[in-house]
Amino acid sequence: QVQLVESGGGLVQPGGSLRLSCAASGSIRSIEVMAWYRQAPGKQRELVAISTSGGTTRYADSVKGRFTVSRDNAKNTLYLQMNNLTPGDTAVYYCNAAIRSRSGGPTSTYWGQGTQVTVSS
Repeated sequence: QVQLVESGGGLVQPGGSLRLSCAASGSIRSIEVMAWYRQAPGKQRELVAISTSGGTTRYADSVKGRFTVSRDNAKNTLYLQMNNLTPGDTAVYYCNAAIRSRSGGPTSTYWGQGTQVTVSS
């Protein structure tokens, strides 16, 4: 059984910063890709940032230069440093990971429960 748990969301003023964390736990052999998605009210879930096991990172155009994704492979944890936040960043942020279990079998995709980020004055 694998679990992803996000933390770090909250209420912040425009221009402020937040750091999200996503910790993967359970029967994990390897994590290939980890990513952050977000979903604002009335909108589809969208990819924010992605981090591969090889160190490649990619960002949505809307967050480039403001958000930084990083990963601690020893802790199976993904981070998202969000700076210069705007009201447009308000959403529930979800962690996503492609994980191979110790029990073998194909890689499976897992989602966290989400953490709310609200940017408002």
